[in-house]
Amino acid sequence: MTQITDRNGKPYEVDQKEVRQLEYICELVRQDILNTLYRVGRGHSGPSLSLVELLVTLYFRELRLDPTNPKWLDRDRFILSKGHGAVGLYSVFAERGLIPKEELDTFESLGTRLQGSVDSVWLPWVELTTGSLGQGLSVSLGIAMGAKRQGKDIRSYCIMGDGETQEGNVWEAAMCAAKYKQDNLLAIVDWNGLQGGVRQEVMPSMEPYRAKWEAFGWHVLDVPGHDIAALLTAYHQARQVKDKPTIIVAHTVKGKGVSYMENKVEWHGGNVTRPLYEQAMSEINARLDALSDYAEVQ
Repeated sequence: MTQITDRNGKPYEVDQKEVRQLEYICELVRQDILNTLYRVGRGHSGPSLSLVELLVTLYFRELRLDPTNPKWLDRDRFILSKGHGAVGLYSVFAERGLIPKEELDTFESLGTRLQGSVDSVWLPWVELTTGSLGQGLSVSLGIAMGAKRQGKDIRSYCIMGDGETQEGNVWEAAMCAAKYKQDNLLAIVDWNGLQGGVRQEVMPSMEPYRAKWEAFGWHVLDVPGHDIAALLTAYHQARQVKDKPTIIVAHTVKGKGVSYMENKVEWHGGNVTRPLYEQAMSEINARLDALSDYAEVQ
């Protein structure tokens, strides 16, 4: 049992009951993702499934927000820089009660708010339209700097893909964030070792990855990215760091939770056929049954 504090500084303990409750929500989110992608017949399955624990811990425990007012001025800001994880984010919105769950049925349909990559024009809970990679951290930094200058207790969060951090714009933002000591900025990298349709090892190496961020003046935390307790503890630790930004390198599995998708480059996207859909739902439903004692979640 680990005692930490929530976003408002209130001490609490991460116990097994809370972890199991959040794990239950994660499975509901995975169910939503598969249902949505199966209905549409396409979409980014792997990048959405790898994000689930990151998004659930943020939206159910970390981010300061008003569920009735997406544009509350004092809210924390979150940017999904890897915008192709949109179905994962929409599913978390639905389980958090920020959008109607039935709205997931409209994904990628004509006139929908739920675009294939997240779109701030249509959906107020989205802070920035993304899809073009490497831009989210710069905007998150700008938000963090603005909040500091206004003396507001607002934190800025950004999730990037690991391949995305090969973009030069990311490192320009990294340098600037350290220079201006933006300790209200938290970047999270979804480090799953796959990008698009290839494995990272065929691309120019980014190692030593941790040392690079440290050399740029960041506080770095390496965390197993599907471990609820580890993520909550990392968010708490990031809030204790002063005068420098923090990055969490979250070690995840692309396609997490669906056996035939896990760590498979071909499941960056793809068509979920009926037999594959049924297999995925069987796996998810088995885990939901095992966690059913924790279904009542606050």
